[in-house]
Amino acid sequence: MPYITLTKDNFAQEVLRSEKPVLVDFWASWCGPCMALAPTIDEIAGEQTQVKVGKVNVDEEPELSRQYRIMSIPTLMVFRNGEPVCREVGGKSKEEILEMIGLDPAKVK
Repeated sequence: MPYITLTKDNFAQEVLRSEKPVLVDFWASWCGPCMALAPTIDEIAGEQTQVKVGKVNVDEEPELSRQYRIMSIPTLMVFRNGEPVCREVGGKSKEEILEMIGLDPAKVK
């Protein structure tokens, strides 16, 4: 499943009310590290069925950026049962992101 583009209009439905854990990538098109991370995020979104993956463009969604106090990008957050449970700033490997989500990288594709 491809990632979901998150906006202030669909964030509550897609993230806060999700029955699955949600990985949220706060990014911008001008951010080099964000662009470097994008293929990994896309790969996880396409491979993992037990987690939902969404992306928030911080330039297009300043309200969400303020609400979650995004000061640096890329920022990755994991939500479970509507609550943020993990937050990491900067580029991460696929394995590190899977561990953030709570998946064992050795046991997934």
